[in-house]
Amino acid sequence: MANHGKIQDSSNDNLVGEHKGDLGLCGWFLVILSFMMVIVTFPISIFMCVKIVQEYERAVIFRLGRIPDKKAKGPGIFFILPCTDSFVKVDMRTVSFDIPPQEILTKDSVTVSVDGVVYFRVHCPISSVANVSNANFSTRLLAQTTLRNVLGTKNLAELLSDREGISHSMQAALDEATDPWGIKVERVEIKDVKLPQQLQRAMAAEAEAMREARAKVIAAEGEMNASRALKEASMVIAESPSGLQLRYLQTLNTIASEKNSTIIFPLPIDMMQSFMQRK
Repeated sequence: MANHGKIQDSSNDNLVGEHKGDLGLCGWFLVILSFMMVIVTFPISIFMCVKIVQEYERAVIFRLGRIPDKKAKGPGIFFILPCTDSFVKVDMRTVSFDIPPQEILTKDSVTVSVDGVVYFRVHCPISSVANVSNANFSTRLLAQTTLRNVLGTKNLAELLSDREGISHSMQAALDEATDPWGIKVERVEIKDVKLPQQLQRAMAAEAEAMREARAKVIAAEGEMNASRALKEASMVIAESPSGLQLRYLQTLNTIASEKNSTIIFPLPIDMMQSFMQRK
């Protein structure tokens, strides 16, 4: 990228150098004639020669259709020669625009609608005027195609979970493509990803099924832990017969504290066994 920028800068310097020395004899004659007219009509001509650009603007001057200097003028006051010079104002402020919703087919063959926003600014006024007819409009079109190309290599899961990575990929691709136009892409953001209604219902059903399966697993684990605890409790009670009687009393105490009309008569199991043996 750095080498690309150096090559572009050197090409701009060569272009400007050619413009400087390529006015020709007739061109220099017209420039001298225009300068003499300024002197003769002074101070009236000063109103035609003095121009002002704002702090956020730069002026690219054309002399007989060529760029005489590799540096744009401004901000503030600068001078031009009438009849031979013209200039184009370039806004250096950051510009933002929305990428219209794009119907994109992802890598796993899912159709989604994605939109975004791009922030960019002009960092080289001469390139933005001399190398492209409309830098802003060209950047807008390129952003749409870049969004399609980048998202076409991602599957749906990556598109939903890795928006930041996709934004950085788009920013790098746009910045590299628009560098010859004098455009610096500062930020790219994915605003919204719209899925088809059928896919939304399918994903909701899948998520619900996963939650139900997880709940069943948790309930089964609870049952297993409870059965283990009951087994250990039964082993403790089996070792001490008096422990069962204490458990009876504790159960009666719990029932009595609820203030109900239930009456329970504890009946020893041994007595029932002897009664059943007699039969």
